[in-house]
Amino acid sequence: MQFLQALVDGILLGGVYAVISIGLTLVFGVISIINFAQAEFLMVGMFVAYFAWKLLGLDPLLGSLLSFAVAFVLGVLTQKFLINRVLKAPAVAQIFLTVGLLIVMENLALILFGSEFRSVQTPYQMMAFQVGPLLLSAPYLLAFVVAAVAGLTLWWVLKKTWWGMAVRATAQDPMAARLSGISTHRVHQLAFGLGVGLTALGGGIILPYLTASTTVGAQFSVLMFTAVVLGGLGSVMGAVVGGVAVGVIQSLSSLVLPMQLQNLVLFVIFILVLAVRPEGLLKRAAS
Repeated sequence: MQFLQALVDGILLGGVYAVISIGLTLVFGVISIINFAQAEFLMVGMFVAYFAWKLLGLDPLLGSLLSFAVAFVLGVLTQKFLINRVLKAPAVAQIFLTVGLLIVMENLALILFGSEFRSVQTPYQMMAFQVGPLLLSAPYLLAFVVAAVAGLTLWWVLKKTWWGMAVRATAQDPMAARLSGISTHRVHQLAFGLGVGLTALGGGIILPYLTASTTVGAQFSVLMFTAVVLGGLGSVMGAVVGGVAVGVIQSLSSLVLPMQLQNLVLFVIFILVLAVRPEGLLKRAAS
């Protein structure tokens, strides 16, 4: 029963990892650039949701929508005035730009908000639902539900709307997309905004069970990249599979190892999977 409880907890945790990671893989899939500052937008999302709770009385789950909106605007502006300048530059220039953006965002947040940790109080923070022999933590379950809704909404947009078709066309063949009348520059801006917006939304929904700090991005950066590469860089479905896999591995490994070593099993499995399947569990074509 302990194994089953850990498995369910891992799936709930992995669902949040998935929606956070989808943003990173969407940016890479459409713009072909790896955004090393992606996790800093999660930090932005946490602080927006925190101040929405503190100043406006909004529940963090509702505040996460505001987190998405703020990060979306920041993402569009970032792509337009920074990322777009290096799209045709060598990969090293793209790497240094996004790493520099990471450093600037983290230190700017430190100046604005200080180094202290901030947390929220919600009516459901200590609640749990009994389902047979299992206990489902209310904050984890609610975060999972919001993440699932966000993921399904993205799937619907990408598959059923004209904008989604423009995104997929731009990701597959930018030249052909331009010849078809699609503004690839506009698609890049919207895709980057949507990608960092989803990651910021993830930051908002985890606030009921985690504390916001200016260094929280570092905590999730490695997990986010692990999920994306494990599932298949550029594959949205791969990010979902990778995110859930990371959550489940972390949760199950805690049954046999101390909390400080739970990522050890994760990275051992990560190395073994990539040694056998370097392209990840799902290929990019599965997007």
